[in-house]
Amino acid sequence: MTNILETSGSARSFDQLDLGSGRTVILWENSGGRINYVRPHGHTFSFYLEGGTGVRRLDIGGATGHPGAVCVMPAEQSSDWEITSRFKFVHFHVPDAILRASYAHIHDRDARRLEVRESTFAHHPEIATPMFQMAQAAIQGDRLAAEVALSTLIAQLPEGKIIVNGGLSPQQLRRTDEWISANLSGPVLLADLASQAGLSEFHFQRMFTLSRGISPHKWVMSKRVNLAKSELRGSQTIAQIASSCGFSCQSHLTRAFKAEVGTTPARYRADVMK
Repeated sequence: MTNILETSGSARSFDQLDLGSGRTVILWENSGGRINYVRPHGHTFSFYLEGGTGVRRLDIGGATGHPGAVCVMPAEQSSDWEITSRFKFVHFHVPDAILRASYAHIHDRDARRLEVRESTFAHHPEIATPMFQMAQAAIQGDRLAAEVALSTLIAQLPEGKIIVNGGLSPQQLRRTDEWISANLSGPVLLADLASQAGLSEFHFQRMFTLSRGISPHKWVMSKRVNLAKSELRGSQTIAQIASSCGFSCQSHLTRAFKAEVGTTPARYRADVMK
């Protein structure tokens, strides 16, 4: 969706914050034109900061926006919009796998239970409030505030009433997570994780990915980066933090951290210690 907006002649981004892993918070203003999204990748959450009465969604009968309106567009959801007057809004885009992994981490449950429900110009305070906070964080360049707001948003997303087939049981996931947490400072091998669930390595990887939304390797890296974020608030050197969090060296931590968070450990430390 961001790429489509960038090609619009009237849309202009005036602040943005990269949270890593394909997660971006962007503030936009637009004053006219027609925008058509065709099966976009990833989920998009929008909150109207100013204006919006001149925005219509044509593919659902011409509903119009307003200040404070929330729009949620699930991945692959096409839509057609017409803009006839100026408005400002904040856009948050996140890949499906990353959203589901975050949901699984926050709720400690199967990622497939997450249901991203389409909403257009809706009144959703549970989404509007963290979206407004994310907008303010983008303006101020406050990555920590944006992460807190994002965690709040994800924590309040609905759970679908679905029958989950396959994947790991809650007990297998819990044993695996406990083993990972206890061994983050050293090597974490697929064989070690598979043994916690009593499965072959191949079967474990498939079942884990079904349940968590991302591979075991990416899950472990995310846990290590989260631990590093916590330790960066202390006095250890970045090299020491890399070692204590299971990274092979400082450069390894820096690469993984930037991919996950959108900035380097040194810059993150400077931001959170302001």
